Amino acid sequence: MKLYLNFERQLSQTELDDFRELIRRRGQRQPLQHIVGSTSFCGLELMVDPHVLIPRPETELLAERGWSFLKSLNHQPSTALDLGTGSGCLAIALAVHCPEAQLVAIDISAEALELAKQNAARHNVLHRINFLQGDGFAAFGSPNSFDLIISNPPYIPTDEIAELQIEVRDHDPRQALDGGPDGLSFYRRIAAEGVVFLKPGAKIMLEFGDGQAAEIRKIFETQKWIVEAIVEDYTQRPRILIAHG
Repeated sequence: MKLYLNFERQLSQTELDDFRELIRRRGQRQPLQHIVGSTSFCGLELMVDPHVLIPRPETELLAERGWSFLKSLNHQPSTALDLGTGSGCLAIALAVHCPEAQLVAIDISAEALELAKQNAARHNVLHRINFLQGDGFAAFGSPNSFDLIISNPPYIPTDEIAELQIEVRDHDPRQALDGGPDGLSFYRRIAAEGVVFLKPGAKIMLEFGDGQAAEIRKIFETQKWIVEAIVEDYTQRPRILIAHG
């Protein structure tokens, strides 16, 4: 945009070479967010790299639902758990919008957690987010309870990953995409294990993929959860499950 607005400016050879290299990388279908090193999420600039899933616009809806719920609680500070934090986008957005909230963010990837910590520090919320490495709820050494559990877990069926666009298939981390044979493995785990981590009156909010709403509702209702809502995304597709124990 700066080049466009200053079209009369002559570029140096170094600038031209750098720009051509960026064009070459994009021509190889590297995500633009990886090339520039960051993306915007809920108005927050977050660093991203091949160790983390690039946040999607629909996940902003999940974040908005999360912080709106935390703000509605009468007690302070509220507490939230972000499962599979990746870049830290959900935990950081909640922390920024809910200044009294205390958060725990879990990821199995040490590299993802390091980047998430840098993003949290960038937005001055690192002191309110406890980053833990581990496989889901197993990261806890002892029981914890939260007002909100929020997550955008892997939900692509294993056999469908090869069909994704190149920017996703070849550049997003596979472990952030692969949801098992039917894409629902993580939802079964969360439904089976998650209720003991909720305070009275707490909620769980989860993003899911196209065509998965009915089966995910069934998974949670079989585990005796009360499904409050299935929220649509910007394209009117069912995208977010909200439930309580």
